[in-house]
Amino acid sequence: MKQSPEIEIEMRAENSDRGPVYRSSDPSGDNWAMACHLSALCGYLFPFGNIIGPLALWLFKGKQISQVDQHGKEALNFQISVTLYMFASMLLMLIGIGVVLLVALPIFTLGMIIIATIKARNGELYHYPLTIRFLR
Repeated sequence: MKQSPEIEIEMRAENSDRGPVYRSSDPSGDNWAMACHLSALCGYLFPFGNIIGPLALWLFKGKQISQVDQHGKEALNFQISVTLYMFASMLLMLIGIGVVLLVALPIFTLGMIIIATIKARNGELYHYPLTIRFLR
């Protein structure tokens, strides 16, 4: 017996601890949501690209596609938080522990971007850890 999409979403959300799940009638919405997370990799190429990339996509498609609005805010919050943590790490270099943080933070960030991208592709909203919620 085939269930309606609404029931499938509710059952899937209740029976999993993976996070909120949605199904879009437009699969390109998931692709744009993935792009919000992947665009943060621009930060490895030029300064503040990790913020500019998700911001541009969020402003460009956020009003049209609800997934992009949600994922864009999440990606922006995380990237702004990471940027603040990087500046704090630079200050902490004065007492020695900042060096470890400056090495660990980009590796952690890359891992979280990959996880968020996979979750977005699967139709799940991923909440980054250690994120300050600037945008709600």
